[in-house]
Amino acid sequence: MSAIYPSAAGNPASALFSKLNWRLLPFLIACYMFAYLDRVNVGFAKLQMQSDLGFSDAAYGVGAGIFFIGYVLFELPSNLMLPKIGARRTFSRILVLWGITSACMLFVRSVPAFYAMRFLLGVFEAGFAPGMIYYLSCWYGPARMARAIALVFVAGPLGGIVGGPVSAWLMTRLAGVGGLAGWQWMFVVEGLPCIVLGLLTLRVLPDRPADARWLGRAEQQLLEDETAPTPHHADSFKAVLKSPRVYALALAYFSIIFPIYAISFWLPTLLREQGVNDTLRLGWYTAIPYVAAAVCMYLAGRRSDRMGERRLHCAIPALGAALCLIATVLADGNLALALVALTLGTACLWMAYTVFWAIPSELVKGTAAAGGIALINTVGLSGGFWGPAVLGWTKGWTGSMHAGLFVMAASATVAALLILTGKLTLKQD
Repeated sequence: MSAIYPSAAGNPASALFSKLNWRLLPFLIACYMFAYLDRVNVGFAKLQMQSDLGFSDAAYGVGAGIFFIGYVLFELPSNLMLPKIGARRTFSRILVLWGITSACMLFVRSVPAFYAMRFLLGVFEAGFAPGMIYYLSCWYGPARMARAIALVFVAGPLGGIVGGPVSAWLMTRLAGVGGLAGWQWMFVVEGLPCIVLGLLTLRVLPDRPADARWLGRAEQQLLEDETAPTPHHADSFKAVLKSPRVYALALAYFSIIFPIYAISFWLPTLLREQGVNDTLRLGWYTAIPYVAAAVCMYLAGRRSDRMGERRLHCAIPALGAALCLIATVLADGNLALALVALTLGTACLWMAYTVFWAIPSELVKGTAAAGGIALINTVGLSGGFWGPAVLGWTKGWTGSMHAGLFVMAASATVAALLILTGKLTLKQD
């Protein structure tokens, strides 16, 4: 990761950020990868769980998305507390509790129990993603923020890359072992590492640069100067609550999240409807869109930082995603074309997602940052409920994914228009 930031001769920041990247980012990437995996592995569990427990498509869609209701309800309190109790303790508590809850999915036997466990998973994970963004903003200034976000949040696609084949393998190879179904083993095996990561957090992560024993005083001061608020930043949560730009960002984020999680939860089913019936083969195919997403989101973040431009780097991929989702409908019945369209659409959505988070981190700084980022994420992340639910409802009503994919395309278009037309500058309201 030493090449993340361009080095120049005599630039004292180069060695510092190389050290920072290696000390912080690999661990954060591992944590976020399991966060994403534990959110969406229910998409693979559906392939066995639905028939075992008799769930309808609509019930699955609601259950998959209800995670975000618990997340949204408890996210703002979690992040308002974060600066007071520290990121280290906050992340540890979140990781341990969601790891236990994810493993306990093996006890689900009914639709109400499914809803309850997904809701609790959201409650315990609440605040993790915006907490990550706030934490990164304490270490990385605006000129480096998009690439730092891209590197940490590339763990989302990595969760898809690893999660597809691993989930498929666990479900097929461990089916019947110890009297448990394959999907039950999958939840246990993928949930327990989060508990270990939560305990390690207390030893690995410092709360802020001043607490990092591996930094010299001059290095700590350099980081404090780089991340200090400017006169154009909102510096109180009260000011954030009054800012129209914050709510415009929240709506744009909703419109990006809506299709991202609809695809994430339904991707195995979308590919199965194209004729892929073997579970292991399905696992490898679902990894392909996330490979493209991982590469593209890093390149987008890097280019956005280099150009110093956010809007077009977020809006154009969102429009590209809308076109690709429409192309997926038109390619129905042709696996190769549908997989290409889904791959490009997934990559575009993650590109828009990555660059998007560099915008609020520039707009809101200081003590308001944790609450402001959480407010945007709280409003926006509710799209994670509505996206999978809408796709489940439309499939139940029409017997096809087509109507739902058109809704996803419309949502991505709305996101692009909001980013292009919204006054999301650093000027004061």
